[in-house]
Amino acid sequence: MPDNLTPAQRSYCMSMVRVKNTKPELLVQAALRKTGLRFKKHVKKIPGNPDIVFSSAKLVVFIDGDFWHGYRFSAWANNLKPFWRKKIDGNRRRDQKNFRKLRKMGWKVLRIWDHQIKRDLSGVVGKIISKYRI
Repeated sequence: MPDNLTPAQRSYCMSMVRVKNTKPELLVQAALRKTGLRFKKHVKKIPGNPDIVFSSAKLVVFIDGDFWHGYRFSAWANNLKPFWRKKIDGNRRRDQKNFRKLRKMGWKVLRIWDHQIKRDLSGVVGKIISKYRI
């Protein structure tokens, strides 16, 4: 299906996609604050710029969108145009590289998917708390 937007319009639309402080991130952060846990957000000095960082527990949390980070990518990758397939595949490779770096540095890495937050926010918070306490 052809794009119904001009390149300038598409560029504008894509520039409006948020990179940090997305709705799923804000939901998880608010729920974590209610538990009394303290954390930092978007620490640039840590590989991958994690969404939530618990320095004392050496735990980082990434809250990833299902599309942009390719949840079950192999099941739907063939439905994409080559540009998007390459873009999402690159995101996935970068994520894996950052996760390996973090683990080598002694960090626990937790990835939370957007659909998990929509389905069960309290379960997500429980998962984070249990990793925090390990």
